Amino acid sequence: MDPAALDYALDPALIAQHPLPARDGGRLLVLGRGRGVLTHAAFRELGAWLAPGDLLVVNDAAVIPARLAGRRASGGGVEILLTEPLDDDGTWVCLARKSGRLRAGERIAFAADFAGVWSGVADPPFGSIRFEGGDAMAALGRYGRVPLPPYIARPEGPGNEDAVRYQTVFARVPGAIAAPTAGLHFTDALLASLAARGVAHVTLTLLVGAGTFLPIRADAVEEHRVPAERYDVPPATAAAIAATRARGGRVVAVGTTTVRALESAVDGEGRVRAGAGRTALVIAPGHRYRAVDALVTNLHLPRSSLLALVAAFAGTEAMLAAYAAAAQAGYRFYSYGDAMLIL
Repeated sequence: MDPAALDYALDPALIAQHPLPARDGGRLLVLGRGRGVLTHAAFRELGAWLAPGDLLVVNDAAVIPARLAGRRASGGGVEILLTEPLDDDGTWVCLARKSGRLRAGERIAFAADFAGVWSGVADPPFGSIRFEGGDAMAALGRYGRVPLPPYIARPEGPGNEDAVRYQTVFARVPGAIAAPTAGLHFTDALLASLAARGVAHVTLTLLVGAGTFLPIRADAVEEHRVPAERYDVPPATAAAIAATRARGGRVVAVGTTTVRALESAVDGEGRVRAGAGRTALVIAPGHRYRAVDALVTNLHLPRSSLLALVAAFAGTEAMLAAYAAAAQAGYRFYSYGDAMLIL
């Protein structure tokens, strides 16, 4: 598939820069899978489109304050985005924004009591850094910043609003460097109301990495590669999915990260297997979905692997028509934006 087929025009004014006052206060565009039928609704009305016996599967990954501003011995500034721990000695895979080439063994100071040593280039464009002594995660809590996507403008850096709202209410497992944004719309009250209607939810974990930010630069979408991400499907979640399928209910994935975990964990007979692993799965049109019946998702960037996944689920033409309708209706796009439900 030519990546140009995933292009669409968007007024930059529609890119949401801040969350709405209420998590569930956004809009919901309901799209009939393969049919192109559109309905405009409010996100808090999600339950009207689900049936008793359906099962929501959410990603409980928690975003860590993975951005660090540092200073080289030369005085030059360095911004580090941590992506995942490499081992137990305090070494992390990371991306670096800097002036000039970093050399192996070069020390970067982030605070008077927190520094790291550049270990070298891992798998370009990724490098690695080894933090000196102490608990790196605790230091991140003191000195790190929320790793907001580049399309959210924060000249003064992320604030308290972002620390709270760029995190889902079910976030539990730290390690993600981007939020599973479809989950940002849910509140405890909404989850309770869905449960009262007979729509339960279960969790899995996919620790979102830097691949979510990488545009498709390959000549074909199918040739796009993303760094592998860690995921874990608990036994209780796999059992709940099997029970849902047995009674004729639908498995409703909340977010593209949940989709990738489920489609990576499904076996040849269509059963989702419990267990941990790593996935570099890129889903493009032509993919045969085996673990997901419906999808809650945000509105994604053009030429992105996330948009390719949605196109594979909804149909490319139907999806692009829905995006055009959303833009025409003034929907808010991307991480802090509105949502779609594809049935």
